[in-house]
Amino acid sequence: MRHPTQTAAAVAAALVAVAFGLSTFERWLGNRRRHELAWSVALAMFALAAAAMAAGAQGGWSGPVFRVFYLFGAIVNVPVLALGTIYLLAGRRRGDRWAAGVAMAAAFAAGVVVTAPFTRRLPRQQLAQGSQVFGPLPRILAAVASGGGAMVIFGGAAWSAWRWWRTGANPPSDLPASRVAISNLLIAVGTLILAASGLLNSVVGAMTGFSITLVVGITVVFAGFLVAATPATVPPAEPWWPPAELSPPAAAAGEGPAAAASRPSRAAATSRS
Repeated sequence: MRHPTQTAAAVAAALVAVAFGLSTFERWLGNRRRHELAWSVALAMFALAAAAMAAGAQGGWSGPVFRVFYLFGAIVNVPVLALGTIYLLAGRRRGDRWAAGVAMAAAFAAGVVVTAPFTRRLPRQQLAQGSQVFGPLPRILAAVASGGGAMVIFGGAAWSAWRWWRTGANPPSDLPASRVAISNLLIAVGTLILAASGLLNSVVGAMTGFSITLVVGITVVFAGFLVAATPATVPPAEPWWPPAELSPPAAAAGEGPAAAASRPSRAAATSRS
């Protein structure tokens, strides 16, 4: 049984994530701010999770499709999203240390999700919960990763808002404190929307609920990205030739080409004498 509404919502979520991710990645190419790179990776993970959901809703759930959805949708994307918050608030040096830890944890989680056996047959026509088909370790990873990442995001939003209200000081990212506070607040709200998908299961069904929250949540999260984004400033290109050391000195006042042409040359003055 196919689910056209759920498929359409999941495809829309994937397209939104791809479009927003490309926009954020373009900004990173322009100014090399690490939080924008982390957010671009997080949006790519959202897109993969939404694409897996669309594939499951349209063609039925299989082991590989569910594993892709579970890895990128339930485990690794919230920590990477939180990594962007760390870069934005704590600076590049501390962010790089956390990035190394997140990368190792994501690699470990990928190995666990790929190799973990299913404890029961995977339902083909509906989105299964991890507790129904996985053993303890993948579920623990999902709980710790999503819960810990959400705590970092919410804590960063609260801390930046307090810092802005209390001192008005700029964070290490050199962005205005007000923009950082609003950005983190929107990202926290978007993360809360994404985490609230379980509340929609009893109203519109699991897959439709996840699809709706993916679209709405990613849109709100990207609004936070836009608030924190600054346009790239590219200095004007220097002429490659002639080199500065070989360029003639600038003419003084009254010494332009017309003035030089109106003066008699030294050779002409000598011939007259």
